[in-house]
Amino acid sequence: MVECPICGKPVKEVHINNHIDSGCESHIETQSPPALSSPIGGASQKPAAVSSFFQPPSARKLSSAPVLHTAIKRPLDVAPLADGAADESAPSATPSKRPKPSNAFQQAAPLAERMRPRTLDEVCGQDLVGPSGVLRGLIEQGRVPSMILWGGPGTGKTTIARLVANTVGSRFVEINSTSAGVADCKKIFAEAKGELSLSGRKTIIFCDEIHRFSKTQQDVFLGPVESGQVVLIGATTENPSFKVQDSLLSRCRTFTLQRLTKDDIVSILERALASEHVSNPPPLVDAELISYLATFADGDARTALNLLELALGLASRSSMTKDDIKKALTKTLVYDRAGDQHYDTISGKPPLLKPPLPFHKSVRGSDPDASLYYLARMLQSGEDPLYIARRLIVIASEDVGLANNTLLPLATAAHAAVEKIGLPEARINLAHTTVALALAPKSTRAYRALASAMAACEEPGVAGLPIPMHLRNAPTRLMRELGYGQEYKYPPDYKEGRVVQEYLPPELRDRKFLDDLDLGTKVDPDIN
Repeated sequence: MVECPICGKPVKEVHINNHIDSGCESHIETQSPPALSSPIGGASQKPAAVSSFFQPPSARKLSSAPVLHTAIKRPLDVAPLADGAADESAPSATPSKRPKPSNAFQQAAPLAERMRPRTLDEVCGQDLVGPSGVLRGLIEQGRVPSMILWGGPGTGKTTIARLVANTVGSRFVEINSTSAGVADCKKIFAEAKGELSLSGRKTIIFCDEIHRFSKTQQDVFLGPVESGQVVLIGATTENPSFKVQDSLLSRCRTFTLQRLTKDDIVSILERALASEHVSNPPPLVDAELISYLATFADGDARTALNLLELALGLASRSSMTKDDIKKALTKTLVYDRAGDQHYDTISGKPPLLKPPLPFHKSVRGSDPDASLYYLARMLQSGEDPLYIARRLIVIASEDVGLANNTLLPLATAAHAAVEKIGLPEARINLAHTTVALALAPKSTRAYRALASAMAACEEPGVAGLPIPMHLRNAPTRLMRELGYGQEYKYPPDYKEGRVVQEYLPPELRDRKFLDDLDLGTKVDPDIN
């Protein structure tokens, strides 16, 4: 009887190979191995201890018991190891159990992960990596630049980044902005520099959700990216013009991923269904349900695959019908209150930027039906009603303006009403004001005049022109002695308030900011 060099348990010598092949779980003897006799003189000899290199951590903590160090040879009739199993000739980090086959981890992954494209040709719906795509051409030439991949969820940003690294044979490091810090990035840069100097192989760093990185975290990439020490591939669902630092953005190329069409999603789902069920899919998961799921996913391939996986699980139940499956899929509108879709729906870009888009533009364009549609869409998706009310106040002055001065008080009253009663009743106040603003005549005189005046202030020296002396206040004697406020004519003291007096600085005396037109003079050629 001998002791296993891996687990230290007593095993008969004839069974040692089978014992090791079983993961040290079978052929274990309850009796301890007898002490060896010395080949000379019959004296007892202490057996050599097994090197701690072959012992599990638990065995190293035990007191060193005498074991028999025997050379073990695999008999010719022993079956070869299963695919993915570890060879006992190499030490294992967990020697007491043989690792599971790698396909077990693959099967445990969600369907969306299992169906990730493995080649650029399998990427669906993105012309960038198509046969004649710009990014595809750069990859085939081995000239992969640092880039920002901008696209909605489930459009293939992570997949494309991984395929780029695999295609060009670069070292690939994946980080997430929610967990990686500046220290982690600097460590990766040092490793990338060493890899580049030793093997000449570049490192591609894929940063998911790069827009969540702070300014300091983004700035740490500037040097390594500019020097070519690393290739950065950042993925973001937000507009990089607003969320990525200009200095980093200027060092990267921005590629916009297309929104997947319904046909693209259907193609992905059909491929997944064929891969999972070969030629025997569940009867309920037919072409009609696939089309429904593709529409439901709203351009997100990951959502579509997750829905398909859920549908396949539900379809296996005998009492389930197709309508039951559809009801089980909770409807969630794709509308991000903090992201681009928030601004795309109500005003297009963050509040300080222009121009406004669907909701605001529909009211401006005097289309009450479209205005109500976008209002309903925002309310149903959970938009803050006070934000909509504030936007209506802006529209009342920006677009209706001087054409109907009563609508600004109406919009302000709608904001107060929303504050006082809240949803769901406040939606009626919002609809009332929205329709009133959409049907009202429009005048942008005040809005355009302000824009013209602000543009003038951006001209060199205009914003700092001295104020005419007669317009200045003179609260002190010194200021009065200096001429402040002298020769000022107080209009209410004059008949009909009419006086001849200049209010602009002399340099702007001939400038006009407010014109006489409520709207422009262009004629739409589409009007019959």
